[in-house]
Amino acid sequence: MANTSHEQNNKAGIFFSSTLLLWLVSVLFEIVFNNRKELSCIIAGACFYQIANWVIRYLVSRDPLFVNTSVSLLHSTITSLSAVSILVTQWLRNGSSGMFEHSQLVSDTWQWAYPALCFSCGYFAYDQWDMLQYRLYSGLIPSILVHHLLLLICFTLALYRKVTINYLLLTLICELHSIFLHVRKVRRMAGIRNAKSRIVRVEWVLNWITFVVARFASHILITVKLIRDAHKFEQGIVLPLALFGMAGMNLLNIFLGIDLFNSFRREKKPQHLNNNHHHE
Repeated sequence: MANTSHEQNNKAGIFFSSTLLLWLVSVLFEIVFNNRKELSCIIAGACFYQIANWVIRYLVSRDPLFVNTSVSLLHSTITSLSAVSILVTQWLRNGSSGMFEHSQLVSDTWQWAYPALCFSCGYFAYDQWDMLQYRLYSGLIPSILVHHLLLLICFTLALYRKVTINYLLLTLICELHSIFLHVRKVRRMAGIRNAKSRIVRVEWVLNWITFVVARFASHILITVKLIRDAHKFEQGIVLPLALFGMAGMNLLNIFLGIDLFNSFRREKKPQHLNNNHHHE
């Protein structure tokens, strides 16, 4: 059984490492040979989060999972604050009128949205590499690696063509929820597991609110908007790719919601029952 699991991990590692390498070659080709200097923010993002990884590893802990989660928490914080600030700035500057019109979301780009998306894209490449390097995944088709590959494909193609940048920025609102996912993980690794404590209760409330509002509902609304405006898209790959990407995200959100509910139930069990379960 252990050998089968190890073999599955190896196969997954080879596949996702290959796709990551192909992605990197593609990005470098665009930057160097097509003179797309604006895409350098992708490389800058990957380097920034890798440096953060080294700093945490050197100063705080060498545990790969703790380091990876801490960097993910940093990314969620930076990205969600960036996305919200870009939206608020746009709202204050031009008002809400026409802000979510088809042409605005597909053809235009809000100020700072493009570099913010590039920087976040660099994180997903870094995180994919870090998980592959330290084998922070399991199974033949690890959902987290699929999630990152899906985002890298959708984000990079959009950045190449400079379309749907504002749509993709809206999808990053879900990083507000990711903050509390990563906080929970770090909190548990730090040994804070008392479900009756105020800090854990508050964390779970914020976890569920941001999951429903910032992740689940926002992605559903984006998908509905894409479907309603389908006739406004020009023929080509943009609409099919956008619908495919959102379908994948919504499916992963359902699985995440189920995992979150199961984790919530486990933490709500009396402490002695949890301990007995661990000893079995």
